[in-house]
Amino acid sequence: MFHPTVFDNIKVAIENQIYDYDNLDGILVVTDRSDLLNMALMSREFSLSFKLIGGLKVTSEIVLNASTKDLNDEILDAPDTNPGCNLQLRFYTQVHDIPSQCPAIESILHAIWGPDLHPIQALSFIYGEEGKGYNNCIELQFRRQITEEQMEDIPDLLQHLLQSAEELEVI
Repeated sequence: MFHPTVFDNIKVAIENQIYDYDNLDGILVVTDRSDLLNMALMSREFSLSFKLIGGLKVTSEIVLNASTKDLNDEILDAPDTNPGCNLQLRFYTQVHDIPSQCPAIESILHAIWGPDLHPIQALSFIYGEEGKGYNNCIELQFRRQITEEQMEDIPDLLQHLLQSAEELEVI
């Protein structure tokens, strides 16, 4: 019989809550979903993207991944290991005034997530359309692995994610 991994259990918990926010609560719309198995590396990655209802500027994405080592340690019950997965949160938006908007984004995310989680902002533009604004991919990477011990934290994590998306909408 199939025994779900930590990755599977956390993925299902996140996915269920996000789809409840979509289908039952009507506070967001899921815009993309990806569940990948990298056959070359034997790793897993799951991502779920959404926009808030009424939100026009920000797309939020949750990315969960497990490496070969993580999966191997768990499946083979390797001694002295604590298998888990890595979690990243991303926000995609447009900025037009880099000197004011980027520091404001950083300030908002620091206020919600605390100073230990440093947002990385990557700006890009389409060649020939430089004056129309910049695409901003804002990423929050958790430094430690997520395990089943943090399952109870998922609702709070998702509330912080929703709050971040709401506040980034007004930048």
